[in-house]
Amino acid sequence: MNDKERIAQHAALQVADGMLVGLGTGSTANCFIEALACRSREQGLKVTTVSSSTASAIKAQQLGLTVLDFEQVKHVDMYVDGADEVSPELNLLKGQGADLVREKLLATASEQFLVLIEANKLVERIGGRFAIPIEVMPFAWQLVKKQLEANGGLGDLRQNANQNGYALSAYGSLILDMRFDERMDAGTLNDLLNGIPGIVEHGIFYRLATTVLVGKDGQVQQRQIGNL
Repeated sequence: MNDKERIAQHAALQVADGMLVGLGTGSTANCFIEALACRSREQGLKVTTVSSSTASAIKAQQLGLTVLDFEQVKHVDMYVDGADEVSPELNLLKGQGADLVREKLLATASEQFLVLIEANKLVERIGGRFAIPIEVMPFAWQLVKKQLEANGGLGDLRQNANQNGYALSAYGSLILDMRFDERMDAGTLNDLLNGIPGIVEHGIFYRLATTVLVGKDGQVQQRQIGNL
């Protein structure tokens, strides 16, 4: 068992009977979906789920989990997902997969937001390793980019996987990948991006995580707000 699988199993053990669980997207989330389905199948754990992406919904259904449509959900007990970066204050950077809207909706609506990472995702500051993904309305991207540049941002539209066009989010939005001066902290960046018209969503998850599970050298470390 590798660290990713270990933290996924640890997270699955924190799910209680009757919970509505939000499912993230990506390789770490896939490990959690598998662990949750295993508990449901072998221990009779009764849960319903809602997914941040079509890919995760299909995987969960194939493994026998009940998946609700997003429109049916008013409240989420626990959301479990990975992250691209986690700062010492437990702020997150997400969005390399470009599905930000549903992910942030689930993170905001959930009583508990468990973040599963391997130790190499720990950073000193958000944006230290990756550019900040910023989902923008297609007709507004040049105006948004100009405002970001006026605030010290450097970057451009994300290319698609084939490098022959631009990447699109699940909702048809373009993605700007922008880097900012290291003196601009996550809170300042969060406020800046929230205040620019034309931005649909962005990858800074500021003060949303309740627990971060870190897998390192065969062990699981738990970090929580108020107990860093």
